[in-house]
Amino acid sequence: MARPEQVLVLEPQHELRFRGPFTDVVTSTLKLVNPTDRNVCFKVKTTAPRRYCVRPNSGVIDAGSSINVSVMLQPFDYDPNEKSKHKFMVQSLLAPPDMTDTEGVWKDAKPEDLMDSKMRCVFEMPAENEKTHEMESNKIASSLSKSESSTLSMKSMASSLDDGEVKKIMEECKRLQTEVQRLREENRQIRQEDDGLRMRKSTVMSAPHSSPAMRVKEEGLSTRVIALIVLFFVVGVIVGKLAL
Repeated sequence: MARPEQVLVLEPQHELRFRGPFTDVVTSTLKLVNPTDRNVCFKVKTTAPRRYCVRPNSGVIDAGSSINVSVMLQPFDYDPNEKSKHKFMVQSLLAPPDMTDTEGVWKDAKPEDLMDSKMRCVFEMPAENEKTHEMESNKIASSLSKSESSTLSMKSMASSLDDGEVKKIMEECKRLQTEVQRLREENRQIRQEDDGLRMRKSTVMSAPHSSPAMRVKEEGLSTRVIALIVLFFVVGVIVGKLAL
């Protein structure tokens, strides 16, 4: 007895195409549409189960709805002289109204209740010039994306602050930068004086009268280091305001 005609609509109908290079997983999407007023059980089978990962490979499609099945071809060494003999089959079955166990429905199904559609696999390897063009296109797209993101960020910053606030913040940044530079220069001079003092007095640790002078230098140095840290913190806060 001939099997009934497939009730599901397959997109594509007859073949699954996979475009190389096949050094990574290549995915082809199969859309299953249920145009009937009943739920339909389905299974997707292949003659090469180790070469493909199918998600989902079975399930139930509600009446009047559809589902996308991802067929993922695993990486392999492509031979253009070898024709693909891989096949897929979509098997379907009208679900009974009182269905509670999908696997039980498949086990109890009669051969005349099963519907199937067969599909073949087609491998496509792009030419060298096409691969080069694709790589260049990807690079250009990536550069444009980064440029647009930077432009949008700058526009967002400008729109969040008016001209007066921006001017004040910029002037404050310049003032703080000048102050930091001045303190750096003072700190450098103090270090030079401290080094000269240590060279002239090799017995600093043993001479009691030189200890107070050293403590004064160290206290002055510590005070300026703390001032530098505070200034860097203020600069960081202002820069953070600019970024928000």
